[in-house]
Amino acid sequence: MRTPPGVRAGQYLALLGYLAFLALPLLWLLSTAFKSPRELGSSHPRWIPGHPTLDNFRRAFDEQPLLHAAANSLLTAAGSALLAVLIAAPLAYVIARRRSPLTRAATGWVVVSQAFPLVLVIIPLFLVLKNLRLIDSLIGLVLVYVVWALPFSLWLLAGYVRSLPRELEEAAAVDGAGRVRTLVSVVAPLLAPGIVATALFAFVTAWNEFFFALVLLKTPDHQTLPVVLTHFIGAEGVADLGPLAAAAFLATLPSLLVFALIQRRITGGMLAGAVKS
Repeated sequence: MRTPPGVRAGQYLALLGYLAFLALPLLWLLSTAFKSPRELGSSHPRWIPGHPTLDNFRRAFDEQPLLHAAANSLLTAAGSALLAVLIAAPLAYVIARRRSPLTRAATGWVVVSQAFPLVLVIIPLFLVLKNLRLIDSLIGLVLVYVVWALPFSLWLLAGYVRSLPRELEEAAAVDGAGRVRTLVSVVAPLLAPGIVATALFAFVTAWNEFFFALVLLKTPDHQTLPVVLTHFIGAEGVADLGPLAAAAFLATLPSLLVFALIQRRITGGMLAGAVKS
């Protein structure tokens, strides 16, 4: 049954509206980053800067250690994404393929854990890390990000595992493949898009996270990029808007680039994995 033209037009309008909702803040941020102080103080702001300048970017790098903070963010985001995938993948397979009280309890924990606000866990978390001597440590921050991303990662990967036909594993067993060989040669290639999506989620979550990094990191050399961005706001709450916009725009680029590079794997990886198997 074909979709009526009016319904299809409405769908396209809704999609365009959603895209505009997502893109307008980023475009305004980019516009602000290239505006001069005079334009930023104007009572009639414009979308397109009248006299574009790179001075905000220069000041941002001169005033704050953005490159060092970006390196800290990259280290913690990549490390937490890698560990989250390594832990979540086998656990998600067990949860999806084994029906038992333990797996049902694990599924319930995944759901319940998402309801806890950060403020409730920060004090006990701080005390635990203090006893482990991991306060003001990037390793401790990575462990926190892994634990925080693990419930959603398990839920996401378990859904991918459930979508895989059991017949493929049964056929591999009939052909003489053992459990490990089946997991490596059959399940892993089919699970690739789920693993990529989970790694992307964990990476972006850790890259953008602010609250844990603010509380757990005290040494300036250990601070991540979201924390350093707050240094552009003065003691009285007045923001140095031009350098802040320039630095914030640069901080969004890694997430956008990572998604642009792997989005085809997310959408096409399932078919590619089926062919390879």
